[in-house]
Amino acid sequence: MAEPERVHVEIDGHRLAVTNLEKVMYPLVGFTKAQVIDYYARIAPTMLPHIADRGVTLRRWPDGVTADSFFEKRCPSHRPGWVGTCLGPGDRRGGIEYCRLDSVAALAWTANLAALEIHAPMARCGEVDAPTMLVFDLDPGAPATIVECCQVALEIRDILDTVGLVSYAKTSGSKGMQLYVPLNTPHEHEHASDFALAVAQLLEKKRPDLILSNMNRKLRKGKVFIDWSQNSRHKTTIAPYSMRGKDRPTVSTPISWDEVADGGDGEPLGYETEDVLRRVDALGDLFADTVERQQELPVAGG
Repeated sequence: MAEPERVHVEIDGHRLAVTNLEKVMYPLVGFTKAQVIDYYARIAPTMLPHIADRGVTLRRWPDGVTADSFFEKRCPSHRPGWVGTCLGPGDRRGGIEYCRLDSVAALAWTANLAALEIHAPMARCGEVDAPTMLVFDLDPGAPATIVECCQVALEIRDILDTVGLVSYAKTSGSKGMQLYVPLNTPHEHEHASDFALAVAQLLEKKRPDLILSNMNRKLRKGKVFIDWSQNSRHKTTIAPYSMRGKDRPTVSTPISWDEVADGGDGEPLGYETEDVLRRVDALGDLFADTVERQQELPVAGG
């Protein structure tokens, strides 16, 4: 088999060999690997603050989205010397070294690996037991859609408002969405999970027809499952601005609360790479505040 053609590029002083640029990663729309790399290079200044100090998990589609994919936690040994790593929770056998993507070149390197999706933990490198944010992952069970997710998101926001917590929404780039509550103060994963579960159970009692806190998949039809377990130490969630391995090059996209409300009324909330780049040009980073905003979760019985 012939060696893939390599093209050498320089990004921020780092030399990178990219291959198979014409390979079609999204056959339905003819979106190529070159376009994947281009998107990640262009979105990098906006995306990096959300992932640069976290050990990320890659999901790779070497032969495009119509073929098999695999998750890669351990950072590949063939990485360039300028791609760093950080120790993460790993698995039952102990911690492993995850990729630390802290430069435009590092993000372009993973794109060249056909790592379409980048999944990030709630904790930063070197502080795996201290989440800097809490996430509510909203997963609709058909025939429920992102419309119902938006309606549930507004319910969650209202509860958070009552305890003085500010939250931020993004599409998942797939069928659901996520709400993030920035913390950036000392917390433990168990506290975050317990709080998220309490909110989910409270809303389930209020709207049992729509909302589910039970993880049993058989119960999800027509409801929105509030996945509170994403706050566990070993879990990751699709990162802001990550592409998704779907039929089209959709992106997990930060959205405003006005857009969430519109989505609850049925307005489309699907964004692809060019849409997101235009949004960032026009609106900036709607998730910028999550990086530093400091908040504290209520303590049970407090």
